[in-house]
Amino acid sequence: MNELITGFKQMAPSIPYIINGVWVSLGIALGASILGFIGGILLSLCKIGQVKILSGLAHVYTSIFRGTPLILQLAIAYFGIPQLFQMGDVNPLTCAIITFGLNSAAYMSEIIRSGINAVDKGQFEASKALGVSYWPTMKDIILPQAIKNILPAMMNEFITLTKDSAIVSTISVTDMMRRSQIVAANIFSYFPPMLVSLVMYYIIVMALTYLGNRLERRMRRSD
Repeated sequence: MNELITGFKQMAPSIPYIINGVWVSLGIALGASILGFIGGILLSLCKIGQVKILSGLAHVYTSIFRGTPLILQLAIAYFGIPQLFQMGDVNPLTCAIITFGLNSAAYMSEIIRSGINAVDKGQFEASKALGVSYWPTMKDIILPQAIKNILPAMMNEFITLTKDSAIVSTISVTDMMRRSQIVAANIFSYFPPMLVSLVMYYIIVMALTYLGNRLERRMRRSD
């Protein structure tokens, strides 16, 4: 117990340093969410489209990224691909955002596809009867309704990305997890700095969950 108390005392000046890593974690999650949302829309449209080649490629893409560990994808992107193509040093933060975004796109595509399929098919038929072509119908009528219905699921994906961002410490991105490891190595005590990160991640996730629940209730009232 005395060692634990000593560890907390030694760590106290480094608490702001650890907590500031939250902006790195949220930045990765936000950047990856934007990429994942754009990629998810494109993949979902390919999946429900009439072009079999594009539909097949989209399903293969989704299968690969959903069927393999995210940490392995990150390792391949940061260590494997640069070595394979002799690219030299790669910015770890950029690599993390892109990798997380590509991974998120696979999950977002299924969320968006389910949202599109939930829209009344009669609206497609009505648009077709009025002479509106497929892409304007999708862009102006179907997608806005689908996105409105899946906003809670999209918030859950953002929460998942925020938690999973801790693995970027494996490629030396100085997020909260990495900063905790640095502080732990300096004071030779792992529990206190890891506890700070645990509490911060929990607070962030609970705050995002609360916002997600409020958003879902508001969506229900608007219906």
